[in-house]
Amino acid sequence: MSVPARSAKPSVLFVCVHNAGRSQMAAAYLTHLAGDRIEVRSAGSAPADQVNPAVVEAMAEEGIDISAEVPKVLTVGAVQGSDVVITMGCGDTCPVFPGKRYLDWTLDDPAGQGVDAVRPIRDEIRRRVEGLVGELSSKR
Repeated sequence: MSVPARSAKPSVLFVCVHNAGRSQMAAAYLTHLAGDRIEVRSAGSAPADQVNPAVVEAMAEEGIDISAEVPKVLTVGAVQGSDVVITMGCGDTCPVFPGKRYLDWTLDDPAGQGVDAVRPIRDEIRRRVEGLVGELSSKR
């Protein structure tokens, strides 16, 4: 039995606790900016029931609709299938595997915040994702 070929495109997993704010915005920006050049996943160690409405509103202001997104639980398979794992305040709940690149982005948590408080978080995530796209694109 042959082993399936690994995708030539890089894969990134964004992880936060509830998968309802930061990781959803980061995944949406990466998908928006990189298209199908980068495989994008997001998950949470303790997923919420829905994406934060203020986050949905803040992303809509950028022309990105995440209203249909649903928080997903973090799985070992998602980590194993990713080249880069970016955590955002999930502490030690993210499994660590050799050969993966891990980044921890320290960002304010938008949970319980209104859209005015979410905008600066969104803008910082966009800035970091733009840098990530440039970095991953130059390595291929």
